[in-house]
Amino acid sequence: MSKIVSPSLLSANFGNLQKDLEMINRSEADWLHIDVMDGVFVPNISFGPPVLKYVAQLCTKPLDVHLMVVNPMNYLDAVKALNARIMNIHYEACTHLHRAVTQIKDAGMMAGVTLNPSTPVCMLKDIIEELDLVLLMSVNPGFGGQKFIPHTVEKVRELRELIDATGSKAVIEVDGGVNASTGALLARAGADALVAGNAVFGAENPEAVISALRAL
Repeated sequence: MSKIVSPSLLSANFGNLQKDLEMINRSEADWLHIDVMDGVFVPNISFGPPVLKYVAQLCTKPLDVHLMVVNPMNYLDAVKALNARIMNIHYEACTHLHRAVTQIKDAGMMAGVTLNPSTPVCMLKDIIEELDLVLLMSVNPGFGGQKFIPHTVEKVRELRELIDATGSKAVIEVDGGVNASTGALLARAGADALVAGNAVFGAENPEAVISALRAL
């Protein structure tokens, strides 16, 4: 079974965004990963609603929206307006997680929850059966191009065991420092979906990189 590949818009060329989005549309990419940063939850700012509206109009792939923000549920209507497939919120940013997950599902989107590198998988034990997706950060969120944290491979194994033990249908996604070598380790550990930024958009042949990641 091929892996889901979700190229990260954060690494695209914003001087020629339409060209990169057309490449994504042609490629075998399954989703387009969109990191929304507010400069508070993470030390960086990325995209606002005008850019995301433009991306949603041009991209034919389902949108995988990852909110690295405080008060993520304030963005529910905006993410829904993009016709996003997935709305992904951070465990660390959401006090009432069960309520938030229910609201995302009620809005017609897949509900995803992200864990930072220092947050253990066991924190999701009481909600894993409600989740459609879990995103494990394999770098500290906020910047592209960071070095992969090796312990993430073991976290993927732990999460796979939790999902299998509970009968959860959650997809395991990993984001940060993903390339052919780290992607292979993650795939063997049980990851279903790989977010790749620089490995895709920094390549001479990004479509070939996407195809290779899907084949892991």
